[in-house]
Amino acid sequence: MEIRESGEDYLEQILILQTQGGYARSIDIAVAMNFSKPSVSIAMKTLRERGYITMDAESHIRLTESGRAIAERIYDRHQRLTAVLISLGVSPEAAREDACKMEHDLSDETFHALCKLLDRKDA
Repeated sequence: MEIRESGEDYLEQILILQTQGGYARSIDIAVAMNFSKPSVSIAMKTLRERGYITMDAESHIRLTESGRAIAERIYDRHQRLTAVLISLGVSPEAAREDACKMEHDLSDETFHALCKLLDRKDA
């Protein structure tokens, strides 16, 4: 099932919050992403319907196996792309912002080539 860039961003943020506190709530996501609570609620409904998240009785949001796989892939790409950009002399703040834009659109081939470049620089 196709997932949009915004859905990937939500899943990535849920992963980060889940790692920090064991779960995420819509309000946590809204604050972290600087989005309105209604926008987040609509997105969570869509992600739940597609089987990427679950919500318990206390409205704690957790990733399903498929949601976690997408979130981990996007988070890994974000971290690695940020590192590549920083190694090229980009400021950490700009590198994080640019990596967020790039993480969704780069082909696997280009992403892996950039990772190899970073590995060579670190060796």
